Amino acid sequence: MPSVPPPANTAAAAASLGAAEASAGPAFSPLYRQIKALMTASLQQGEWRPGEAIPSETDLAARFKVSQGTVRKAIDELAADNLLVRRQGKGTFVATHAEEKVQFRFLRLMPDSGEPGGMERRFIDCRRQRPPPDLARALHLRANDSAVRVRRVLSFRGTPVVLDDIWLPAALFKGLTAERLSDYQGPMYGLFESEFGVRMIRAEEKICAVAADAASAALLLLPPGAALLSVERLSMTYGDKPVELRRGLYNTAAHHYRNELN
Repeated sequence: MPSVPPPANTAAAAASLGAAEASAGPAFSPLYRQIKALMTASLQQGEWRPGEAIPSETDLAARFKVSQGTVRKAIDELAADNLLVRRQGKGTFVATHAEEKVQFRFLRLMPDSGEPGGMERRFIDCRRQRPPPDLARALHLRANDSAVRVRRVLSFRGTPVVLDDIWLPAALFKGLTAERLSDYQGPMYGLFESEFGVRMIRAEEKICAVAADAASAALLLLPPGAALLSVERLSMTYGDKPVELRRGLYNTAAHHYRNELN
């Protein structure tokens, strides 16, 4: 792929990095981390779009005036963060939530019988409304800002398993409707990424055991008081900006919550 001329702000930052490569000391962060930050800024600014190939390591090394090894180490970290995807013999691409590897990155509920499959979703509601104060604070919304509230049920092989209550900043999701959500065939985060330009980068979760209230039990086809796993997830985009608060109730009678710790 031909070299892409760096934006003015990137070029200015890169000029100082060339000298830092040889003289970096305790006062400096590792040079590859600085290159990672510059590449993340390019992703955030939309220079490289989800699914597109980024420039080669050689082109990026010339662009930032650093060694190819420094660029490779920065790309390795971005790939570990699921922001980039390496494809053997093809190059390195911007990760997208539409990819099979990424689709279940934030869904940690696994059937006891094996891999996830046969998932169906039913959207109950999607509307703009004023969020409760605690949700507004979590999403960094101002007093008069509205939010989009989405409610859905996820079923596995015909059995309701997850009840999601999802809150999104309305300013970022103009035109989002239940019909639009239902018509989209890919994962919800893929829709957010492709049609609203909002990419989920990382998330923080709180997990506890709760008893199903009458309304939740009815939607999950369970008796009131049934044991459920409550998962509250705050998802962030670039710069750790919160863009989704999701409160899910999971029926773990035939499923378990699985996580990988590094």
